[in-house]
Amino acid sequence: MITVPEGFGEGLGDGAPEWVANLPKLATKACARWRLTPDGALMNGFCAVVLPVRQADGHPAVLKLSWTDDETQHEPLALRLYDGNGAVRLLDHDAELGALLLERLDRHSLDDEPVDLAIGVIGGLLRRHRGIQAPGEIRRFSSELEDHPAIPRDLLGAAREAGTRPMGTTLVNEDLHYENVLRGDREPWLVIDPKPLSGDPEYCVIPLLWNRFDELDGPRGLTDRFLAVCDAGELDVAKARDWTLHRAVTNWIWCLEEDMADMAVICADIARWAART
Repeated sequence: MITVPEGFGEGLGDGAPEWVANLPKLATKACARWRLTPDGALMNGFCAVVLPVRQADGHPAVLKLSWTDDETQHEPLALRLYDGNGAVRLLDHDAELGALLLERLDRHSLDDEPVDLAIGVIGGLLRRHRGIQAPGEIRRFSSELEDHPAIPRDLLGAAREAGTRPMGTTLVNEDLHYENVLRGDREPWLVIDPKPLSGDPEYCVIPLLWNRFDELDGPRGLTDRFLAVCDAGELDVAKARDWTLHRAVTNWIWCLEEDMADMAVICADIARWAART
């Protein structure tokens, strides 16, 4: 039924090769269960494949098969909590297969739009979602910043201190960025692929800074975008700055350990900017 792209699943962790090899069988089972007919070419991200399908009544949808880990396991729960309000609608879910049946959206994303328009749209979505409380199943923020020889001690200390801020219990999408907001029919723009966390809405700012980073005009441009995001989303600037600093240093360390040199440089620039701001 499907041919998995070569190299898909690399870096996902233990058990991933077996899961990838089993994806055609999982897709066949999901299509049989929900009486789906393939209706387009297979797409993939880092940890999921998406197959356009038609339901038994002819309506378009997509079948998503996801690698399940701490970040992805509660995506179905988050989508149920959003209930189609500014987010892709979950039509059905099979936990055993790791399969989600979702409404079909346009592949056109906010990454294809001017960044000012994109920030305005995402800010509106943040305002709509800020009242959704995260249930107990959703993972809570926890800080685990360890020493790293490449990170200046003053930056590491500042990031650790920022990570001690008391956290709220809002449903937060920690991977909210321009490519994860797609054009829809029910609404102009809808969030996909949430990585849910229980915390402060301000925790989600940094992906909007490191994505499309090459469009920024140095530190002043970074400040302007940061303030634009906070203004559009009605976020607390001090909280957003602290969580941006903490996440920048956390991801800087991770990028160094994963040999992602270009991204490490971006995280370092954001961390230094946040520490000065």
